Amino acid sequence: MTVHISFSGDYSKLITPETTQKITTISEQMNARTSAGAEFLGWKNWPSEIDSELVARLQQTAEKIQKQADVLVVIGIGGSYLGAKAVLEALRQPFKTNEKVEIIFAGHLVSGAYLKNLMNYLDSKEVAVNVISKSGKTTEPAIAFRFLQDYMEKRYGAEAAERIYVTTDAEKGALLDVAKEKEYARFVVPDDIGGRYSVFTSVGLLPIAAAGYSIQNLLAGAKRAEEELAEVSLETNPAIQYAVIRNHLYASGYPVEISAIFEERLKFIQEWWKQLFGESEGKEGKGIFPASVVYSTDLHSLGQYVQDGKRMLFETFLKVASVEEDITMQLADNDSDELNYLAGKTLHEVNDAVQQATAEAHLSGGVPLVTLEIPDFSEDTLGYLLYFYMISCAYSAYLLEINPFDQPGVEEYKVNMFRLLNKPGF
Repeated sequence: MTVHISFSGDYSKLITPETTQKITTISEQMNARTSAGAEFLGWKNWPSEIDSELVARLQQTAEKIQKQADVLVVIGIGGSYLGAKAVLEALRQPFKTNEKVEIIFAGHLVSGAYLKNLMNYLDSKEVAVNVISKSGKTTEPAIAFRFLQDYMEKRYGAEAAERIYVTTDAEKGALLDVAKEKEYARFVVPDDIGGRYSVFTSVGLLPIAAAGYSIQNLLAGAKRAEEELAEVSLETNPAIQYAVIRNHLYASGYPVEISAIFEERLKFIQEWWKQLFGESEGKEGKGIFPASVVYSTDLHSLGQYVQDGKRMLFETFLKVASVEEDITMQLADNDSDELNYLAGKTLHEVNDAVQQATAEAHLSGGVPLVTLEIPDFSEDTLGYLLYFYMISCAYSAYLLEINPFDQPGVEEYKVNMFRLLNKPGF
């Protein structure tokens, strides 16, 4: 197993006949496609069933983008951008610019300053655009695409059509109609895979491949997770264990989960995780609220609340066993900063001590702790980790008797926004 899990409580007490039966039933219903929202379970076997010709076409398109552009602007919101962003940020080493194409995201917020400055920045670069939207009418990406499509056509003329790539519905939608009219290269958002579960589809794979990372290795890690985490075992399956522990803590009066990382490269893994679990579980007055911190930075801010605040939260550490690069503390002649006691230790070793010290402190403060550990920052590991989260999220939501694959609450703000902006019909 690539993801190793530990729990500060007595996990063996959670393995009850009732919970075992619930997990078995959930697994059987998902496999039979009879569970709530089963029409959106296409992600479950996607890593093993993905068409090799699609992967080859994605790779070829990525290589074309690398030849024609310095920057790929990816337009999307929610699951249409967070999966790719999470993988890219985790694979990208700080301050290194060795990616084959710079990936910039747009359409994930409404900001005139952001778009205006983005287009100014693009003036000195060769540009390609990948717009991702199932309908083409989601407000934030649709606004961004209107501006960027106009920018591309004014700058490149007829050549713009060779530089715009569309990921959308296979059969219908405003964006599909535009793509056909303009003869843009097209990729499909599968009907049976929702946005927050779509990172292993063209939605996530094209930007990741364009940056120069191995989507083959990413998919291999996901496929391995699909195979290993299919075992219905509360004793050995870490994805099931994570779901069971979360459900137990929720029932025990801990409705808030804080994801804690000690490597900032994992920050957008957290952002993706927050959408995945927040949108999947937060319904019908139920669900664990997902929050996140970056340690040791946030030990000097939110750490006070975690240590001594209201006892309503539990922590999940996401640890990385090894890092590619590190430095060793040197011995100073003048020990005025009193750091010579660290001489000879690597900063990864110091960071490990921070993790252990934080765990001991928060446990003494009454904060339950779950720890997930991955070996490294490789594509294979990240593919495994993301699939681990997705299958665990499904189990976790089903334990709450919630459909993990809809998001009815997301529509409420849209109706109000359309009314305030005088959209016809609202």
